[in-house]
Amino acid sequence: MAELKYSPVTHDHKAFLARAGARRGFKEAYDALELEYELASQLLRARTRAGLTQDAVAERMGTTKSAISRLEGSGKHAPSLTTLQKYARAVGCDLRVRLVPQK
Repeated sequence: MAELKYSPVTHDHKAFLARAGARRGFKEAYDALELEYELASQLLRARTRAGLTQDAVAERMGTTKSAISRLEGSGKHAPSLTTLQKYARAVGCDLRVRLVPQK
């Protein structure tokens, strides 16, 4: 059986925002999801650093690839802290949650 090689898909987020920002209502909708987008970005960066596929993370967590896909997708799923802790361990990270005073 041939061995699969992991090759992450690149995404130019700045270019995406430049194009999407021209649409009416985009900025307000995007800003409302800022925390979800940031979490999704951190999950993807951690998995990429670990050199893992969604399948590999799913196996380590005892779940399915589709569950990992939902977890890494912003705005679609509100994961529990337990799930985030499992994901963090699966990709070799610690989970830290902070409350930051408002300005």
